[in-house]
Amino acid sequence: EIVVADSRQLYRLLDIGTDKSNQKELSIVPHHLINIINPDEEFSLARYQVLAYQAIKEIHQRSHLPILVGGSGMYVWSVLEGWGIPRISPDIKFRRSLEEEISKEGSEKLYENLKKIDSLAAQRIDQHNIRRVIRALEVHKNTDASLTRVHNKAPFFNMFIVGLTMDRKALYHKIDLRVDDMIGQGLVIEVEKLINMGYKVNLPAMSGIGYRQIGMYLNDEMSLTAAIQKIKYETHRFVRQQYNWFKLKDKRIKWFDVETEPENEIIMFIEKFFKTNSNLQD
Repeated sequence: EIVVADSRQLYRLLDIGTDKSNQKELSIVPHHLINIINPDEEFSLARYQVLAYQAIKEIHQRSHLPILVGGSGMYVWSVLEGWGIPRISPDIKFRRSLEEEISKEGSEKLYENLKKIDSLAAQRIDQHNIRRVIRALEVHKNTDASLTRVHNKAPFFNMFIVGLTMDRKALYHKIDLRVDDMIGQGLVIEVEKLINMGYKVNLPAMSGIGYRQIGMYLNDEMSLTAAIQKIKYETHRFVRQQYNWFKLKDKRIKWFDVETEPENEIIMFIEKFFKTNSNLQD
C-alpha cells in the first residue's frame, strides 16, 4: 500500500498539475494521504508526520507492505528519521510582518537571514518556496530550534530506501514532455476551474509549480507560452534542489539509474533486503 509523501497531492482538485495517479492505478493499489484536504485548508509537517505514522502502522497491522513514495524531502525525512517536530501554532502576526518585508525588499534578504540562523534548513529549503522559508523562521523564533535538525524519536519500522536517478539532460527532456502533456490534459482548465470556485492564486496549495504560472497567465501577467516555459524552468530547478534532500552520496539510499538498470533489479534488491531481515513484519 502506498503512503504518499507529496505536499501537493494532499490537496483535492489539484490533479493534473500534481501528476496524481489515475483512477485505474488508484483502484489497483491502495493510496494513503492523497486527496485529504481542500485547497484552502491549513496543513503542517507535524500533521503529516502523525498521519503518515498512523497509515504505516495500520498497513503493518494488515500484514501489508507500506511504501512511502514522493519527492517532498521534508515530508519523507520527517517520517524516516523520526523528527521531533515542534508543535507550534501559526504565528500570524510574525508571518504577516515577514510577508510585508518581502513585498518591500524581496525574498532574498529573508532567505539570507534563514541561512544565518539555520544553515541546514536553508540548504534544503528552496529559497523560492517562501511559505517554507517563513515557517522555518517561525519555528526558530518560537522554539529556538531548527525545523530540520530535531530528530529525537526513532521510527518503529525498518526501512529500505530506493532512489531513482538518471542523466540530468535526459531528465530535463522527460520533464519538458510531461509539462506539455499536462497542458494537453487540460491544466489551464483545471486552474481556471479552481479560481472560479473561489480558490485564490495566493493560497499555499496554488503556489506549486504549474498552478502559480498558469494563474499568472490567467491574470494576464504573462503569455501561455511564457508560462509553459516558466513551468519547465522551475521544475528543472526543483530537480536540482531535490539532490540537496536526497544526496547521491547518502549511503542510506540505494540508487538506481533508471536508464541502465532494469526494474527487476530493483525488485531483486528489495527481496534480498526482506530475506536478510526476517524479523520484519510481512
